Amino acid sequence: MIRAYTFLLRPTSRQAASLTACLADHRHIYNAAVEERREAYRRARVTVRDGDQSAQLKDIRRADPDHARWSFSSQQATLRRLDKAFAAFFRRIKAGQTPGYPRFKGAGWFDTVVWPKDGDGCRWDSTPDSGQTRVYLQGVGHMRVHAHRKVDGRIKTISVKREGRRWYLILACDDVPAEPLPPTGGPVGIDMGVAAFLTTSDGVQVDNPRHLAACADRLAEAQRALARRRRGSNRCRKVRARVAALHGKVRRQRLDHAHKTARWLVGQYDLIAHEGLRTSNMTRSAAGTVEQPGRNVAAKSGLNRSILDAGWRVFLNVLHAKAESAGRVVVEVDPRNTSRLCPTCGHCVAENRATQAVFRCVGCGHTTHADVDAAGNTLRAGLARQTTTAV
Repeated sequence: MIRAYTFLLRPTSRQAASLTACLADHRHIYNAAVEERREAYRRARVTVRDGDQSAQLKDIRRADPDHARWSFSSQQATLRRLDKAFAAFFRRIKAGQTPGYPRFKGAGWFDTVVWPKDGDGCRWDSTPDSGQTRVYLQGVGHMRVHAHRKVDGRIKTISVKREGRRWYLILACDDVPAEPLPPTGGPVGIDMGVAAFLTTSDGVQVDNPRHLAACADRLAEAQRALARRRRGSNRCRKVRARVAALHGKVRRQRLDHAHKTARWLVGQYDLIAHEGLRTSNMTRSAAGTVEQPGRNVAAKSGLNRSILDAGWRVFLNVLHAKAESAGRVVVEVDPRNTSRLCPTCGHCVAENRATQAVFRCVGCGHTTHADVDAAGNTLRAGLARQTTTAV
């Protein structure tokens, strides 16, 4: 199986400056390639290919020593990245979707450089006996890495990513052995929510930490300070970095909670059934405009914020990855009517959901917690789907 390991880099101030220069030079190559493709098609209706642009790298490196200090392979990877963007652009045109022409990358929109092969302009140097882990990047040198876990498998690509003032190393590894857990014999259904992060069919509820809400006051203060700063000034850059740091902290807290919750579920159950939620559809704006607002626009805005703060999609992605490694089964079921169906008599109407927390069947009078009922219906649908698939 394929797995990506993300580690925090510990560069010196000089190495951080070199990494920043590396990003800038790769961004310039990316933007120059976009300009060449656009002008070639506008002037002569000629399509420039990835191989044509890669062949020009030798001349660029020969003419500009700044570009020559970086890895040739990493520059080729940047051009392949642009080629994939154009391929996706043409694919969307053929499919009748919104095309989205590849854009020029500004200084804050290009934060990743990829080295496509370990040992070609980069080298992962892990020596457990010495207790030190380092990575070598051409033009930067050896940097310390906070390797908090063991790296398994064969390293395919090495990437460096900037997030605010932090630098991260991403190792994409192939042939990573699975780590199956002993069977428990127990299935479970889960219902995602906002009042509680999730509820299991066993009646266990996991609290919603609401990381963004906890940081809302400090974030609002920083954003107000940013609005008062003159754009492009040093004070503006400092406040913008503070806003980015607060958002980064919330994102890391949300990811940590997702990992811990998913690890608990994978360790306790052999089969996990969840609703196939479409978060992007659920968090669309309410109908209406500023001149003619629709109904409950403010309430829908608050609900959207709570759903995005909970991070359902992040959690489900982590859950699927951990289940694959542990040999567990994760089943996605249709979310329609899971919170309205009575498990006793099968009566399914909207009136069964008396309140947000109470389920009371109008047909037979069965009463239970609404989230537990939804989780139980999700489990039954998941087991039925597994039976149908097995047959």
